[in-house]
Amino acid sequence: MLKKKERFLFLKPLSPVNLHRTIVNLGASFIKLAQVLATRADFFSTEYLDELKSLHDQLPPMSEAQLNVVLSRAFTPMPFEHFDSIPLASASIGQVHEAWIDGVKVAVKIRRLDIEKRVRADIVIISFFNRLFRPLFSHYTKNSIEAVIGEFSKMILQEVNMTTELHNLQKFSSVYASSGILFPTPFVEYCSEDALVMSYEEGFRFDDKERLKKENIDFRAIIGKLISFYTEQMLLRGYFHADPHPGNLLITPKGELVLLDFGMVKSIPNQTRIAIIELLKAANEKDYELYISASKRLGTVAYEAPVSELALLSERMFEIFGNENLSSESMQKLALDVLGSTRDLPFKLPQEAIYILRVSAIIEGLGTTYIENFNGIKDILPILQENIPKALGMDGGILESLIKEFKSLPLTLHHLKSSIKQISDGEFKVELSLSQLEWLKKELKQYLKPFMLGIILLLSALFTLMYDPALKEVALVLFTLGLARIIF
Repeated sequence: MLKKKERFLFLKPLSPVNLHRTIVNLGASFIKLAQVLATRADFFSTEYLDELKSLHDQLPPMSEAQLNVVLSRAFTPMPFEHFDSIPLASASIGQVHEAWIDGVKVAVKIRRLDIEKRVRADIVIISFFNRLFRPLFSHYTKNSIEAVIGEFSKMILQEVNMTTELHNLQKFSSVYASSGILFPTPFVEYCSEDALVMSYEEGFRFDDKERLKKENIDFRAIIGKLISFYTEQMLLRGYFHADPHPGNLLITPKGELVLLDFGMVKSIPNQTRIAIIELLKAANEKDYELYISASKRLGTVAYEAPVSELALLSERMFEIFGNENLSSESMQKLALDVLGSTRDLPFKLPQEAIYILRVSAIIEGLGTTYIENFNGIKDILPILQENIPKALGMDGGILESLIKEFKSLPLTLHHLKSSIKQISDGEFKVELSLSQLEWLKKELKQYLKPFMLGIILLLSALFTLMYDPALKEVALVLFTLGLARIIF
């Protein structure tokens, strides 16, 4: 399916139509994953992208009978003067219809019939295959897969409840009221677990190239606004919309951004935000050792990973994606060659990073729709660079920053004095990070493994003799193996 791969392990990829059909048949959980891939113009040819684009909001709708069941459950009595039974958009979790209430045009999002049961069945199947193949994976791969499955299961079960989405929309609209981004207004009195009624927002899809060109809208300005908004969400507020695919982003003829679908909204812990800021700062300054240290703090690189080796690999990746003379195919080939050498290095995927990476992949994919060779290093990092001072609390200018630091000096001196006293009294405590504890656990498990096996063999020898003294030869073999396992 990738641009440069005509076949993989002697297997030809599915055609665009067959790939789309297969994903739809697999259901909502698999559609969610495919939506991320459907934004990647650097991975897929135009034929695949055109076909996969419909996964965002053009899936087969519910039958009329199914729709009527959900409507009768959600609205008693029916509050609409007019309700269009043909959906405007149909996605994996629900579908959106046009309706009118008291002369006002509204959008009605209806949850698919029995979608929660189907999602729970998907989770059971995915969890079963994870348990089946778990022994084949390395320590960090096991943990990463379980983190992905755990976080995905939790999030998609929240997403199938329209009441959760209503609360997310209300909070998001309040937190980002002055952001310059438009959000729908909910009609709370008509909302339930099965339906979300909100204002009808006009606009065209983010990936509608022809319309963008016709309206003379500058894409670089739009993508810049989107990245700046996500900088505010992730680095300043720690509360972000985790599903910004093209079906959830509208552009008005005036060039305003409208954000839809608040089923997938996440909060970022403070320590994760600090790690991301450090990561961006290191990338901007091309300090690759600091970049790896920040990655360890974020949790995507294991505690014991070799910093110098990974710093060199990071530098090479930055050189590849920062080179404007390379085509997207060349970048992809060179990057895959570099990544091939990292196969045995301890990378991880913690829960906190899953949706951050997902959003990053989607936004970068949106850029590839309009700009050849668009990528995070060459195009997104310069925009993020402008927001780093704001994220560090230094957006008020040098003088204001100095005043702020000066005001915090007494508290800093107090903390220093307390630390010195704790050291002198022998009460100084050192706290280990989660990554360090995970590494210690892994090392201890690996260290004790031969001892445990040796003890099991020795006990087996003892029980064999107790069971039947005539089996002393077998007991001797077990005893010898156990002793050898412990010593060597």
